[in-house]
Amino acid sequence: MLNYIIKRLLMIVPVIIGVSILSFMLIHLVPGDPARMMLGERATPKAMEELRETLGLNDPLPVQYLRFANHALHGDLGGSIRSKLPVTEEMASKFPATLELAFFAMLIAVIVGGLAGIISSVKPYSFFDNISMGAALFGVSIPIFWLGLMMIWFFGVNLHILPPSGRISVGVELHKITNMYLLDSIITGNWKAFKDVLAHIIMPSIALSTIPMAMVARVTRSSMMEVLGQDYIRTAWAKGLPGRLVIFRHALKNAFLPVLTVIGLQFGYLLGGAVMTEAIFSWPGVGRWLFVAISARDIPIVQGGILMVALVFVIINLIVDILYTYVDPRIRLD
Repeated sequence: MLNYIIKRLLMIVPVIIGVSILSFMLIHLVPGDPARMMLGERATPKAMEELRETLGLNDPLPVQYLRFANHALHGDLGGSIRSKLPVTEEMASKFPATLELAFFAMLIAVIVGGLAGIISSVKPYSFFDNISMGAALFGVSIPIFWLGLMMIWFFGVNLHILPPSGRISVGVELHKITNMYLLDSIITGNWKAFKDVLAHIIMPSIALSTIPMAMVARVTRSSMMEVLGQDYIRTAWAKGLPGRLVIFRHALKNAFLPVLTVIGLQFGYLLGGAVMTEAIFSWPGVGRWLFVAISARDIPIVQGGILMVALVFVIINLIVDILYTYVDPRIRLD
């Protein structure tokens, strides 16, 4: 196990190098001049040239990349062109919001999608199976931006049940410890803030959970149906074991590996792909931060944000691989 973990950690190095080179080249292919974005349309050519020289944008691309890589190895991802703040500082303030949203969305996806998949596998081709799998297909197909806007219009504007945007209402005080507001409100015992934060996170998390929920439901159904057809499951039914014991202890445990893979992959996608959801609901997370940075050609933020997302994705895959051995002891990663 230890040897496997060390090998996987060493494999992160070429992955991060490749991602850094690719992101560096792509951001420089995007039309637009960072100097003009900073100084405005009325900036003089002399002022723009001086700013480019100051930022090192006149250097050849290999020189710029090596300078960025050298600073990154020392934990310095540079400073934002727009805000002048260090990228690591901004990232530390934005990432907890995305992590909280992704975790809550994944929790909804696992509970609802998992239960729907289990029930559909036990009663295949039934009315519930047809409805749930149709809903899963709808969840994969529906555009998140449309769903988010419809939820804001219906629940936020018309019914006034849920707040349409943001993480917390103006005037609600919360002592921030981890910058994950739900967790901070529980730690501090601030139940007023907890209710307010929970109301804010419901709509964006549901909108974000539609695709992983559908994926979990479909994979759970197919994996469970395969396991339920095995001889040892039929033997368990023949011995008169309670249905709950057969389904959840014998069948689900052996069908969980493909589901665990989907959960890990989808959670990684949520952490790096919540751009549309965060933009629609004005959620101050990494996705919205990167979207604004790309629009403004804020190169240090784009490079640092992409590196962070890639690193998190690789670490999540490593954690999923390690969990395999606990779900199925027959698997040996060494």
